[in-house]
Parts: sequence; structure tokens; C-alpha cells
Amino acid sequence: MNALFEMSKLYDCRDAFVGALEELGANDSDIVAVCNDSVGSSKLAGFRDKFPERLINVGIAEQNMVGVGAGLANGGKVPFVCGASPFLTGRALEQIKADVAYSETNVKLVGISSGMAYGELGATHHSIEDFAWIRALPNVPVIAPADRAETAAAVKWAAHYNGGCFLRLSRVGVPDLFPEDHVFEPGKANLLRDGKDLTIIANGTLTHRALRAAALLEGRGVSARVLNMATVRPIDSDAIVQAAEDTGAILTCEEHTVFGGLGSAVAEVVVDERPVPMKRLGVPGVFAPTGSANFLLDEFGMSPDGIADSATALLARKR
Repeated sequence: MNALFEMSKLYDCRDAFVGALEELGANDSDIVAVCNDSVGSSKLAGFRDKFPERLINVGIAEQNMVGVGAGLANGGKVPFVCGASPFLTGRALEQIKADVAYSETNVKLVGISSGMAYGELGATHHSIEDFAWIRALPNVPVIAPADRAETAAAVKWAAHYNGGCFLRLSRVGVPDLFPEDHVFEPGKANLLRDGKDLTIIANGTLTHRALRAAALLEGRGVSARVLNMATVRPIDSDAIVQAAEDTGAILTCEEHTVFGGLGSAVAEVVVDERPVPMKRLGVPGVFAPTGSANFLLDEFGMSPDGIADSATALLARKR
């Protein structure tokens, strides 16, 4: 696993998403895509060309897009409703609540360019609240894959899952972490590196940074466990409790505000089941400024060095 994440080549998980969607579409005529004038940013051009009658572009009308998706699901289709994550989750939250979660419809919500992927476009385009908004709703698993293999596996799982779900995808390149035949299991964390001194829990674009931080910590004499927690809801409580018992401290990292996201979900388990020192790394309750996604992550202390420094500080509390 470590040899894989040290590879310098980075991949856009949107390519894995559309590759899996086109494969699914070729084998199941009920697979459809719905988008909000986002064929380009969702990379759906290939799906459109292969299945022109199965791509519905509603224009810049996110509330309508979710409603159309719910109607298609009620008609027996399997809709993947795709749009920029800040607008899909923010603008259409009421429709997601009523038409997907409450109605328990079979709609696959795909938040494209999530987190701070639209960094240069500023705070209006940052999607650093989507975990919190969707995680609060019943009946909608919340998933943030860490690389292209996990993305493809999660898309295939979603297509066969009978119910709504939210897939959070970034456009920021990430290295390969999992083998091509990786099988996604909802609600199950992946142990990427074992350790005994503390546990780092991350997902999405932060997982490979957490692994790099663990390598840096090894040079400081610190043994760090790394868990990839792709599913924010349902959360893998057993893995969290085991990490607390085995390592005695937990650091979470996410491309999201520290309120209501992965760190909060982990903290809820920790405080209820096995209290240990914790630190939540993320956007600290502010509107993120303008800048590239990688720059912003570094600025908020989530470079590999920054994560390692936070882990070192957390260990001081543990002692």
C-alpha cells in the first residue's frame, strides 16, 4: 500500500466515475444520468454520446434536477443526479430531504468538484458543508472515495443499492491507493497502515496526505495507524472504538468544515463509546478564501507536514 501512494502520478476521480457509469449503462438500460448544465464538469459527454436518450440536462435548476431524479426513480429508473456539490447540496437541500431521504427514492446524488476543488472561484463555490447537510438526513449514505478504484467501486455499489445515497467526488488529482479490483463496503473503514501511538482518520482527497503524514511521523519515532473512512454515514463505529482502544488518540482530516463532518461523526462515537484525546483537522469554521485546493488545504494545516505536526501535538495531550 505504501509503495502505491508514493507514486507521483495523480488521477481525476471523475474519470473513474464516468467509466463505471458507462460500464453500468451498457449492461442496464435503466441507468440514467441527470445534470444541471454540467455535462462538461461532470464529464458526462461519453455517457451522452453512448446513451443520448438517457442523459437529461435540466439546465441550471438544481431543485428541479433532484425532483426529476426522484420521478425517474419512481418510474423504475436508476438515476445518477450529478452537479457541482455546493449547488446540488446547498440549493436543492429541501428536495433532497423531501424527495430522496423522506420518500426513500432510489436516487444516486453525485456531488462533483466537492470540498475546495473550485478553489479559485471562492467561497460561493466551496462545498465544505455538504457532509454536515446530508449526514443529518436519514436514509442517505454519505460516501467520499479516496481514489479512482474506490470511486468506481462505490459507483457500482450505488447502482445496485436500493435507496438514495450521496457520492462526494473531487476534481483534484489523487494517487492510486487501492487495487483495481477493490470492493467497496459501506460503513466499513479500510486499514491502510497499522500503528500503535495514534490513529489518523481521513477520506477523499485527504487520505493520501494522511498516509504521507504517517510516513513522516515514522521518521520522528511515532507509529501512526491510518484509516480510510470513506463512509461518513453510516460510520464504522467498531473501527473507531478499536482505534481508540489500541492507540489512545485520534486525529481526523477532512476537506470540510470541522463542524458536522467526518471529525464530528468520529467524535460522536468517541465521546459515547471510548473517550480519548482527539483533534479535528479541517476548515476551522470560516469561509475558505480564494486559492487552489492544494494551497487551501496546506493553509489550513492539512499538508502532510501539517498533519504530522498536529499528530505530534496531539500525542503531547495523550501523555
